[in-house]
Amino acid sequence: MQAQEILRMLRLPELGDLSQFFRSLSATTLVSMGALAAILAYWFTHRPKALQPPCNLLMQSEEVEGSGGARRSVIGDSQQLFTHYYDDARTMYEVFRRGLRISGNGPCLGFRNPKQPYQWLSYQEVADRAEFLGSGLLQHNCKPCTDQFIGVFAQNRPEWIIAELACYTYSMVVVPLYDTLGPGAVRYIINTADISTVIVDKPQKAVVLLEHVERKETPGLKLIILMEPFEEALKDRGQECGVVIKSMQDVEDCGQQNHCDPVPPKPSDLSIVCFTSGTTGNPKGAMLTHGNVVADFSGFLKVTEKVIFPRQDDVLISFLPLAHMFERVIQSVVYCHGGRVGFFQGDIRLLSDDMKALCPTIFPVVPRLLNRMYDKIFSQADTPLKRWLLEFAAKRKQAEVRSGIIRNDSIWDELFFNKVQASLGGCVRMIVTGAAPASPTVLGFLRAALGCQVYEGYGQTECTAGCTFTTPGDWTSGHVGAPLPCNHIKLVDVEELNYWTSKGEGEICVRGPNVFKGYLKDPERTKEALDDDGWLHTGDIGKWLPTGTLKIIDRKKHIFKLAQGEYVAPEMIENIYIRSEPVAQVYVHGDSLKAFLVGIVVPDPEVMPSWAQKRGIEGTYAELCTNKELKKAILEDMLRLGKESGLHSFEQVKAIHIHSDMFSVQNGLLTPTLKAKRPELREYFKKQIEELYSTSM
Repeated sequence: MQAQEILRMLRLPELGDLSQFFRSLSATTLVSMGALAAILAYWFTHRPKALQPPCNLLMQSEEVEGSGGARRSVIGDSQQLFTHYYDDARTMYEVFRRGLRISGNGPCLGFRNPKQPYQWLSYQEVADRAEFLGSGLLQHNCKPCTDQFIGVFAQNRPEWIIAELACYTYSMVVVPLYDTLGPGAVRYIINTADISTVIVDKPQKAVVLLEHVERKETPGLKLIILMEPFEEALKDRGQECGVVIKSMQDVEDCGQQNHCDPVPPKPSDLSIVCFTSGTTGNPKGAMLTHGNVVADFSGFLKVTEKVIFPRQDDVLISFLPLAHMFERVIQSVVYCHGGRVGFFQGDIRLLSDDMKALCPTIFPVVPRLLNRMYDKIFSQADTPLKRWLLEFAAKRKQAEVRSGIIRNDSIWDELFFNKVQASLGGCVRMIVTGAAPASPTVLGFLRAALGCQVYEGYGQTECTAGCTFTTPGDWTSGHVGAPLPCNHIKLVDVEELNYWTSKGEGEICVRGPNVFKGYLKDPERTKEALDDDGWLHTGDIGKWLPTGTLKIIDRKKHIFKLAQGEYVAPEMIENIYIRSEPVAQVYVHGDSLKAFLVGIVVPDPEVMPSWAQKRGIEGTYAELCTNKELKKAILEDMLRLGKESGLHSFEQVKAIHIHSDMFSVQNGLLTPTLKAKRPELREYFKKQIEELYSTSM
């Protein structure tokens, strides 16, 4: 067959007509090819790029030579523990001054009234008011030194930060008093810290403090400063028991008229005494220096510097209690870089509205809030088709996350997740979670759905806030990251729980410049926490993973022995049971005179009705909580999870009681950091526990 015939069969031009063919191409096809090339070029330049990790994710920590198994971060100069990131920001006073300088006196602290936009105080306004307030405190018998403790008894608001900065400006020490610690604890802290001056937000809190003085329980309290207006009668009541009551504005005016030059602190000086609300006994006052706080957030900066470094245009939403170091450290990062902090209105139910008005870029959270977000999203997928589509979209985005790509502009975001992102203001680029274990399922889903970097940290007040942190690019779940560059971590044997360092398991111990100096006036408990070599013993049980990350697997405290001699760690069991879909909260109880465990379960009011309906059980939330068939179904689901997680039979609950009201800080069953107060839970449910044991024998 000749070439011309072949070309004719293929409907291509004959060889003699090729020049004419190419001329036609230039007029038509080449235009299309050019367009295609442009599209491909655009795609190549704009295609989503994987985040580049700052280290080998298969080796995120390494063993320190001659340290008995301690490990350190591989990020930065791992031979030297990080103490500070900037030479001009080694104290909390210098941190704020740096923010003032680089922000060009930009907006600093924001607040809003209902249904109004945010109003802002500039960095200079905050610095001036802090100097005026500090000078005013000096005119009211306070001393510019680290022996002077000032109580702050207020909800998150700009005046809290102004009061704190006033103390730092004159080397005084902040002592937060929690809204939810209870009157006994407040009295204990005032007396233990020898607090003569307390700055409060509302008149009601001033009344609480005056009642202690009137009962002669806090004889050292002499001055109460109020952020909000108050009636003259309150001042008269204070005068009757020897307490001066003044407005914050009056003290600032006094300081402005009698201005004193700042007396800046040194890094080794005490900055804050943060009383931790222990689940048993009186609170413990963790003494943290300026150097402790700076070292901790500098470790965070070093880990994230190449990926998501803080910027001057960053905005943080402040709603987690300022009395806790997790919130304090994250805010310090923002101030250090001239960013803004906007405070919520004070009502957690309005948080979403506040976020839409503020449009934050940084969102510090606790796992409980993430769980609620996750449940809310799935509760809106109220048909099998909607749920399938949501799960399908999430899996597509999770595949991207696993390859290192995190974005919020995919087709799946347009179709499914943009409303979720908009509910957080639409600008969040970083979420940091801590304070409690986070569910791997929830973290994995939200990393995809929110299209932002979600980091998890682990630590406690005694190491300022965090001692481990997610390495950027490692979006796997089920661990709490690698050691921060500011501390070493080692594990020690826990014989009674059969955890051995030879197997890479044991109690987590931390040492470094972020570790506290001890508990205020409590040498006995200080000795329990800090050994002679400066290692902080956390009471948590950890396990090193092959990647050099740390997994929290148990809790040394709160273990008990059952009648047959088996040790049980209830918090580890609770963390497994809480993954049951209808379960919002669970308390596992054991008794050394009994051979099995029982539990108190609080169902999720948003999830349980639909979960029950799928099993043919109808009714209101209150009715469902008393339904025996549903209780049996929930118990079976919990036992299934326990079995899948490898719990021994003696570690599984044998019976449960369904309780309709959430454990909360307000009813005294949770600490302000949302940890279970086990003695209080045991007493609160004493009758139900006895019934469970009597009917399950």
